[in-house]
Amino acid sequence: LSTCLEILEKAKEKGVHIHLPSDSIIADAFSPTSNTQCCESNAIEANWMGLDIGPSSQAAFSKVIEESQTVLWNGPMGVFEMDAFASGTKAVAEAVANATSNGAFTLIGGGDSAAAVQKFGFAEKVSYVSTGGGALLEYFEGKILPGIEAVEN
Repeated sequence: LSTCLEILEKAKEKGVHIHLPSDSIIADAFSPTSNTQCCESNAIEANWMGLDIGPSSQAAFSKVIEESQTVLWNGPMGVFEMDAFASGTKAVAEAVANATSNGAFTLIGGGDSAAAVQKFGFAEKVSYVSTGGGALLEYFEGKILPGIEAVEN
């Protein structure tokens, strides 16, 4: 938690707005048949868990994505493998595809995100899909990746 707070503070100091979900789809169990409801993300009750972003967050994230010229998406919005918690990930995947059709460069990184865009039929509607998630982010950080280093040498 302290690392997250540090990142948020640094972003604020630099005038960078970090978009966080305002609402969540919550459940009383990790199950496709659990009881669910939508609530503000900062009001999830004990013994409930956030398993997807809510409709307000979906709309807000979609707007930001569709207005962007470059999009890097790493990680689904929820437990998209369960239909009850798939709408957030599907909405973001659709927004990324829309941004691509509007001329943005879009990169999906990570096995789960790659599986999600494939499941929802958007894999061919984005610029690039990589199953490397953590490695992709490390590459963007400028870290030397052992596999790349071996090929270069």
